[in-house]
Amino acid sequence: MFTGIVQGVGTVRAIEPRGGDVTLVFDTAGVSLADIELGGSIAVSGVCLTATRFDTSSFAADVSRETLALTTLGQRVVGSRVNLEKALLAGQALGGHYVTGHVDGVGELVSRHDDARSVRMEFRVPHELARYVARKGSICIDGVSLTVNGARGDRFDVNLVPHTLAVTTLGELQAGSRVNLEVDIIARYVERMMHPDLA
Repeated sequence: MFTGIVQGVGTVRAIEPRGGDVTLVFDTAGVSLADIELGGSIAVSGVCLTATRFDTSSFAADVSRETLALTTLGQRVVGSRVNLEKALLAGQALGGHYVTGHVDGVGELVSRHDDARSVRMEFRVPHELARYVARKGSICIDGVSLTVNGARGDRFDVNLVPHTLAVTTLGELQAGSRVNLEVDIIARYVERMMHPDLA
């Protein structure tokens, strides 16, 4: 479990093919791994990965073909910047919202423009996920917990304050950029309870 509060921006150090899938190696850019154990979870741009080896400044994770196909990790190259968050520990503050690291789909940035000191971004969400995105609800974009300003059809918009722009990769996005999306887990459970017959 994660919170969507990014702890640092790392980079892809190496991409190692492994019989159809890959091992990705990440530099952690100062995010301490002192409390990580082998098999521990780290969210990489919103994707929960398992650390298969690590040292003081980097870690490796195996990434399946399924994950490469259904997230933006398959588009990463050596040097790509990624948002990093270690798994939430019992007793830690929950500053964002409950995030699982299980990406629901890939969205696309439609437009961005300055809004005073913030940047307002409009995203297109896959049609099947649109019903889970609500005004003033939570959404996780590339591992960052954000509040939805407005939602209409398959589009929604968010405001990024200067701090978020400075400490995550979201400020680098341009129209057409693809992002990992995770909708609010509560919306998923509410739908299931209201429609128990859904597959």
